[in-house]
Amino acid sequence: METYYSPKDLKKFAEIGSEAPELARKFFDYYNAVFAEGELTEREKALIALAVAHAVQCPYCIDAYTQTCLEKGSNAAEMTEAIHVATAIRGGASLVHGVQMRNVNAKLSL
Repeated sequence: METYYSPKDLKKFAEIGSEAPELARKFFDYYNAVFAEGELTEREKALIALAVAHAVQCPYCIDAYTQTCLEKGSNAAEMTEAIHVATAIRGGASLVHGVQMRNVNAKLSL
C-alpha cells in the first residue's frame, strides 16, 4: 500500500536545499550546532528530539531520532518515558485551555 510517508524519503532530506543552498546551509549549520555536545549531552538532546518528534507528529523525525537515541546509548524504556513526558505536556497544554472556555462560559452564562 502506498502512503504519503515513505521512510526512504528521509535520506532525501539534504536535497531540500537544492533550490536555496544558502538558506539550507544556514539551517544545517544551526541544526548541527544545536545537536553538538554542550550543557546537554548528545544523548540527552536526542531524547528531547524524540519526544518533540512525537509531539509534532513527524514520522521522519521519529524514525531518525529513534535510531539516534539507540546509537547514543538510550534504551526502549528511556525513549518511552521521554515520549510520555511529551504526551503529558501536549495533553496538559490542551487541557489548560479549558480555563479560557470556563472564563468565556462564566461571562456569557450570567
